[in-house]
Amino acid sequence: MFQPSRQQVLRLYKHLIRYGNHLKLTDKNYFLGRVRYEFRDSRGLTNPAEIEFNYKRGETLLKKGRIL
Repeated sequence: MFQPSRQQVLRLYKHLIRYGNHLKLTDKNYFLGRVRYEFRDSRGLTNPAEIEFNYKRGETLLKKGRIL
């Protein structure tokens, strides 16, 4: 099971914010607010499986440019 470090999570957050600032066909404010909400909501997670799932979900969004 993969447990991302704090630094990896912060790097993912930074990359998602940068990605959101470059969106053209999507409401940037909604996207950025949603990213902030998801990270704030997931801050208290302690289950390693949930942490891994959320981290991989963010990585997938960056790689594919869409949410699965």
